[in-house]
Amino acid sequence: MRDGYDRRDPDCVFCQAEISPRVLAGEELAFVIEDMFPVAEGHRLVIPRRHVADYFELHQSERNALDRLLLGQRDAAKAEDPSVSGFNVGVNIGEDAGQTVFHVHLHLIPRRHGDTEDPRGGVRGVIPGKRKY
Repeated sequence: MRDGYDRRDPDCVFCQAEISPRVLAGEELAFVIEDMFPVAEGHRLVIPRRHVADYFELHQSERNALDRLLLGQRDAAKAEDPSVSGFNVGVNIGEDAGQTVFHVHLHLIPRRHGDTEDPRGGVRGVIPGKRKY
């Protein structure tokens, strides 16, 4: 890997995941795995190879790689399952925002018509009572 990008934590589940059979796609700076605890069928994680906890500390080239993989996985999810009609994309940054694995990872969650009674508000639902407005 290029200088400044090869920083891994041997105790980090995502640093180890990049060599697992769960990898769906990848490129030099990032890779994709299936979420071990999916909230919907096809839930994927897009992860930079460099061990960094905070999304805002990523290099632009890493954000670009994450975005390319995110777009590719969106297309793959729709091709694999025509019932996919929407997506939630999310990232938790910091313990108070719900981050439990301190290695950046973007959630790509496929959504389907009728998978919840009222999807209005989407990601606003991370704070109970704030989803509906």
